[in-house]
Amino acid sequence: MQRASRKELFGWAMFDFANSSYTTVIITVVFCIIFPRLIVGDGPEFRLGNLLWSTALSISYLMGLLSAPFLGAVMDYAGSKKKFLFASCLLTVLATAALYFVRPGDVILGMLLIVLSNVGFSYSESFVSSFLPGLGPPRDLGKISGYAWGLGYFGGLTSTAIVIFGLGAGVYTLENFSRLKMVGPATALFFLIAAIPTFLWVKETTPPRELPKHENYFTIGFKRLKKTCGDIRDYKDLMILLSSFFFAYAGLSIVISFAFIYGDQIVKWSGTTQIMMFVITQFTAAVGAFLFGIIQDRWKAKQTFILTLLIWVIAAMLIYGVSAVTGFVNSLTGMSLKEEHVFLVVGSIAGLGLGSTQSACRAMVGLFSPDTKSGEFFGLWSFTSRLSAIFGLMGLGLLQALFGLQVAVLVCTVLFLTAMVIVFFVDEERGRKVALEHSGE
Repeated sequence: MQRASRKELFGWAMFDFANSSYTTVIITVVFCIIFPRLIVGDGPEFRLGNLLWSTALSISYLMGLLSAPFLGAVMDYAGSKKKFLFASCLLTVLATAALYFVRPGDVILGMLLIVLSNVGFSYSESFVSSFLPGLGPPRDLGKISGYAWGLGYFGGLTSTAIVIFGLGAGVYTLENFSRLKMVGPATALFFLIAAIPTFLWVKETTPPRELPKHENYFTIGFKRLKKTCGDIRDYKDLMILLSSFFFAYAGLSIVISFAFIYGDQIVKWSGTTQIMMFVITQFTAAVGAFLFGIIQDRWKAKQTFILTLLIWVIAAMLIYGVSAVTGFVNSLTGMSLKEEHVFLVVGSIAGLGLGSTQSACRAMVGLFSPDTKSGEFFGLWSFTSRLSAIFGLMGLGLLQALFGLQVAVLVCTVLFLTAMVIVFFVDEERGRKVALEHSGE
């Protein structure tokens, strides 16, 4: 297989640039603080706000996981990946823009719009990833995936800079709410404009098939999904990989959704430190995605994935023990560092694994996917990530309500260690061989 043109690769990568505006501004950095602090407003620890936030995200992931594999199967058969991608993009954009109408106390409306926008985002992440196997030969998939994921972090950095500095949305007070309510529309507009190159330059890779008599796409989707489930034993290495990814993404979903809440409520960082943390993590995440994408193509994807998980184990332990680490460093060096300063260093370590872990797994799913089932298999990837996110977020939400956020975050270490153990049983060569044997079905 030849590698796609530079224009098409750039167009595909630009969707990661576009959708990172949503996950960064809404889920990770800005609206995740607005919701518990101002929309729910149950200070001082915001335990109810945090629980409702994790509940909204979990509901959206549940809706996504129940339908993503089925939609992927229909998409493959109909040869309409771009149409499905556009519909999911439009859902995210409209629901995100509607956050403008959420006021303090509008908890139900806020949760509803987060559910809808995140469902659309979940679909779009799966649909755009299904193009990956058709963009180049297997030896280049890690590099291509890493390039797009790395570009995505620059999209997150750019969109958040626009929101915080352009709109003045970095001050989370009721007095500043007239600016904070513009966060949703600004993010939606950025997403929509940045995604245009994807729909202009990325080619539809799967030709449509003619529907048999007395069949429709609904019945075809279920039949194809049923066949894949019946053949699941043949895809042993894909199943092992997805099992490992389940635990890895459970930990990642906690970090992505609660890192800045943790900094705000536990570390008690200043607004300046929050901005510095965001810039550092976006930059190191982009570097990590680019770097590990290259390493993956020269080394093995499995070893690369394990290395990124090791980074996360170290980072999770440091996040939990940031207070003790700060005290130890100060006593050893005679310095007077604050917890927020040490947290910045930990953030740089975590950033290296932030994009590289997901990028490495996405490339491995591409390696293990038959060419005519990429939408379906990336639907299974999406199913796994959403199910694990529910597991991670609801678990954390309940634990932090009982024991506090700091103790609850310690569970991430266990999740990443479990993922490391499971992925040791993946055989890349065997998994790729099975994918080639089932191509054309």
